[in-house]
Amino acid sequence: MTLPRPVTLPRPHRLDLLIALSGLVGGLVLWSFGLYLTRDHVFGQRWAVLVPLCAMAGAEALRRAAPRTALVAAALAIAGDQLTSGNLATLLMFTDVVYASVVYGTPAAARRVPYVTGLLTVTFTVVLLVWWENAAALVIGALIGTVSFLPAVTGSIVRNHREAAEAARLRAEQTALLAEMDRTQAVVAERARMARELHDMVANHLSAIAIHSTAALSLDDPATTRQALTVIRENSVAGLAEMRRLIGLLRRSGEDTEPAAAPTLAGLDALIAQAGANGGPGGLSFVLDDARERAAGLPAPVELAAYRIVQESLTNALKHAAPGEVRVVLAREAGALTVEVTSPYGERPGPTAPGSGAGLVGMRERTSLLGGVLGAGPVTDGGGRKLWRVRAELPVDASDEERT
Repeated sequence: MTLPRPVTLPRPHRLDLLIALSGLVGGLVLWSFGLYLTRDHVFGQRWAVLVPLCAMAGAEALRRAAPRTALVAAALAIAGDQLTSGNLATLLMFTDVVYASVVYGTPAAARRVPYVTGLLTVTFTVVLLVWWENAAALVIGALIGTVSFLPAVTGSIVRNHREAAEAARLRAEQTALLAEMDRTQAVVAERARMARELHDMVANHLSAIAIHSTAALSLDDPATTRQALTVIRENSVAGLAEMRRLIGLLRRSGEDTEPAAAPTLAGLDALIAQAGANGGPGGLSFVLDDARERAAGLPAPVELAAYRIVQESLTNALKHAAPGEVRVVLAREAGALTVEVTSPYGERPGPTAPGSGAGLVGMRERTSLLGGVLGAGPVTDGGGRKLWRVRAELPVDASDEERT
């Protein structure tokens, strides 16, 4: 057997209790001095006016905790007050309860109360006009509207302003949250871009330094050691220059400076030559096969992505490729630039450099930003040799090509 839940009464607000107590004390003062609203009444007892006064004070105490209950109790109290001599404090507290029922009540009640009080005002005015056939009925109707309809309209206006202010506050918070999310995403994207640029610019030089330094330590040949040290010095100087350029760009990011020139496919010949100079210890040779009909007319982002993909592929070949030929092929196919780099796949006899996998991640990110496709993995050529192939298809928009 389940026991019924105990009925919990709403707890009045402290300010509402103070308002109710003030109204009750004011009404008692008026009653003690014999100040009434009218002398014509049904109940002639002097204490009868205190009953609706106390009931109205109780309704006033619940104006915020239970607006609907307070309005019903206030309506009964004001109706009972009309049967007595009447008290001004009871009337004033009734107007406040009507106002509070709209401000603190449910949205449905806030919409209904002004219509109901307006309809009651018009109804009472028409009934009194028909009954009395006197213009005094209009005065009575105006008084009824003043104590019922006007407080309800005032409460509706105040509620609408509060809701508009709350909506504006929520929109401001959402805007601030979205701005913070955009800022966070921008920071993450910028950090990823900086990581890609740093890896692409420096990894090639550091890989060559690692390979040639290993060769110099492992081979007891003065000529080989001298050649390795020469390559190490050239790559270290170039790597330092790239680092200084990147640091300079970061320091000048807030100044009005011209953007630095991004590498293009026109620099692939120099990149291939540098890779050939660095590939001595691994027995690698590098070949560039540019099968494009014309070299110009590519958007800058496409050229930069293609250059970085070739650069990273050559770096990976220097680190891991077996002796043989590394071939770079560029072609235009159906509105896309195709970049393909193949290198011998197998065990490398000479020194190697460790890899972190960040290069492939960077190439995929660059290709994905342009809406292209990247594939990397072992393949077999027509002669049965195993190759490692990196193939990227970078879309080229026709409108961008014409503007370029």
